[in-house]
Amino acid sequence: MPTRHASATWTGDLRSGKGEFAGESGAITGAYSFGTRFGDVSGTNPEELLAAADAACFSMALSLALTQAGMTPEKIETKAACTIEKVGDGFKITRMKLDCTARVPGADRDAFKDVAEATKSSCPVSTALMGNVEIELDAKLDES
Repeated sequence: MPTRHASATWTGDLRSGKGEFAGESGAITGAYSFGTRFGDVSGTNPEELLAAADAACFSMALSLALTQAGMTPEKIETKAACTIEKVGDGFKITRMKLDCTARVPGADRDAFKDVAEATKSSCPVSTALMGNVEIELDAKLDES
């Protein structure tokens, strides 16, 4: 299995400094600052990147788990919200909330919920966070 790489550079002090990050593929790059991370300044931040990673990973893992359970998904959409809070003298990522809607024709609602809950504890990104971050899941079938 491959090892993926990314890099980040920070220049200056915490409040007035700035940072840049890039993934090895070139598909993701961006600038971040104290304001984009802890304030309302427009731009990205590590929590947004972590939320995107968990949403993408969970969607893929759920697709696999549903298929293995005999349910074929047509579409899985996962939104993630990553919360950072002041804890003691520092900051800590405390919660990741996953809101997932899946279109799975013919799926039993209870069986779907069971597979989604199991996936929450087997998705590689969620697993990396477990024990340190509360992971919440709201999974629902799109029955339209």
